[in-house]
Amino acid sequence: MIMKKSDNCCVSAALATATCALLGTGPHGAVQAQEEHAWEFDSALLYYGEDKGRVQDISLNVLARRNFLDDKVLSLGLAVDTLTGSTPLGATPLDGPQTVTSPSGKKTYSMPPNEIPLDPSFLDTRVAFTASWEQPFARLNTLNAGISFSDEYDYTHAGVNLTLSRDFNKRNTTASLGLSAARDDWSPVGGTPDPLSPMLDVGDLSNRGPDDSKDIFDVVLGVTQVFSRNLVGQLNYSYSNSSGYLNDPYKILSVVDPVTGDPIPPTPPSGIEGPSHIYLFEGRPDDRTKHSLYGKLKYYLSGKVLDVSYRYMTDDWEIDSHTLDARLRFPLSDRSYLEPHLRYYTQTHADFYRVSLVNGEPLPQYASADYRLGEFDAITAGIKYGWQSRSGHDLSVRLEYYMQDGDAPAEQIVGRQADQDLYPDLDAIIFQFSYSFGL
Repeated sequence: MIMKKSDNCCVSAALATATCALLGTGPHGAVQAQEEHAWEFDSALLYYGEDKGRVQDISLNVLARRNFLDDKVLSLGLAVDTLTGSTPLGATPLDGPQTVTSPSGKKTYSMPPNEIPLDPSFLDTRVAFTASWEQPFARLNTLNAGISFSDEYDYTHAGVNLTLSRDFNKRNTTASLGLSAARDDWSPVGGTPDPLSPMLDVGDLSNRGPDDSKDIFDVVLGVTQVFSRNLVGQLNYSYSNSSGYLNDPYKILSVVDPVTGDPIPPTPPSGIEGPSHIYLFEGRPDDRTKHSLYGKLKYYLSGKVLDVSYRYMTDDWEIDSHTLDARLRFPLSDRSYLEPHLRYYTQTHADFYRVSLVNGEPLPQYASADYRLGEFDAITAGIKYGWQSRSGHDLSVRLEYYMQDGDAPAEQIVGRQADQDLYPDLDAIIFQFSYSFGL
């Protein structure tokens, strides 16, 4: 994340920074006037670690901006992420061991009793690149055009974006229109599984298909308003549509007994190394449309900056979410500050979210046990300490704690599933070091 300038700036500069942050751009003109840097660099090293041996992420992000005399700006970004650990498969826990076939279909691995089944082979490295060009035209208008690209061992993203903004009301009001389009390509290990098809024995990839892809189109309409010397506000409406392959090819569902709720073993056993019970790969709709409304206020008072925001999102998968976020930055000296942060998130579950599939019942058109599509609440709490060196370089450290608590739909719980933790809590630590400087 990009660190903002220290709080020893005048009120007008602070509001300029706040306004540009709301618009999603940097305060290039103000920075140039104060520091006269042709190049600006923002870097961040982040660690994210979940408890119980779950996902661990280490990422490095670097953003370079080249400021030109005519207010044109070139931005180049590079991000490298390394993820390891275990991630939930979607199968339900059992009071006995379970065995599943690996994504490659070349081996099996077993999971202990009474624990959420996890995929221990989770390992990925992502490299992402972004570039954008911003320039004013016709005095009150600004155009920003960009591209993005990222690559993982089984996933590739390529996108373009365009934002047009115009100032009104003596530059106290800015309206913006943003458009973006992207293509994401899946190349799952072992091939793309057919939706709601069974997990097969080792060496059997007959239900795997070729690589697949999805297309994403986004529209953002926004307005930013300077209400006074101390208050800036923003309101955005966003539309997003994704179409194509929207499944997670590594997520599965358990097929369970209608009375006991226990996963059912294959009958008769194949005699070949393979899954210990019947599991089906998930199947999601091939289209998703989201609508979201986002509001944000920044208030400056006696060196302190209060930043509060709210986001509402709804989609045609019947997921509704609410996000409240608050930050309060207050100076410790003319070169340092503290910024506590609190975020609350809640969402409902998708209409096709299933704890499991019941043997003997008709197979639904769509089904997924992915916890990210379930009903849950999450709280993030933390603090950031930032300071400016005598050479004018900005540094900060951020430490946060993430807590997630979910619930399985009561009407979907069958038999002894009531004795299991079907939606386990998740705790995570987030640590970030940021360093910004100009040349």
